[in-house]
Formats: sequence, C-alpha cells, structure tokens
Amino acid sequence: VQLVESGGGLVQPGGSLRLSCAASGFTFSAYVMSWHRQAPGKERESVAVISAAGDSTNYPESVEGRFTISRDNAKNTVFLEMKGLRPEDTAMYYCFCRVKNQNYWGQGTQVTVST
Repeated sequence: VQLVESGGGLVQPGGSLRLSCAASGFTFSAYVMSWHRQAPGKERESVAVISAAGDSTNYPESVEGRFTISRDNAKNTVFLEMKGLRPEDTAMYYCFCRVKNQNYWGQGTQVTVST
C-alpha cells in the first residue's frame, strides 16, 4: 500500500487549496479513505472521511462547509478541496486508509495559511 499526497503550499487567509492523494497497492474502490492533519505541538486529527463508493462524507465542525472530500475510484485518487482557509488550518495534511487491519499513512503535505 502506498499513499502519496500532493498539492500543499503557502496560501493567504481566505484562500483555497486542493490536495490530492494517489493510492496504490490495494483495491482502492473498496476502502474508506480519510484526510487528517497535525499542527506543531498538537495531536493528529481527522478532517474528512469518505465512504468507499464516495456517496457519504463526514467532517468535524472545525472544517464543515469549508472542506470537501471527494474521490475518483477510476484513478485511485482522493482529494481534499479547502476553501476559506484560516491560519489555524496550518498543519501537515495526511492521507489515511485502513486495509486488512493495517493502518497506512502517506508522507504528508504541508499547508501553511499566512500573510
């Protein structure tokens, strides 16, 4: 299993970014996928979850209405569209899946929201 994130960067408050996570090594369309983030000195937290078929999503209140998770099962890719970014969204963002009782994380992509 391999997860490779991309799309992070520096953005001003109020800006937008689209993260991508390319997956390989497993039957992508059969598994729930999620995005998590970890800011310095803080615990890693989930920011978006999507069902295997892509017909169900879930977000914490902190990002509800600003973040949108989606997936393309034909391309084995999961996305995180982030709008209205705030300085408190600054963190390393990770793609995650649990396959056959094993947890897999990507290497992460840094998102920095600052003027």
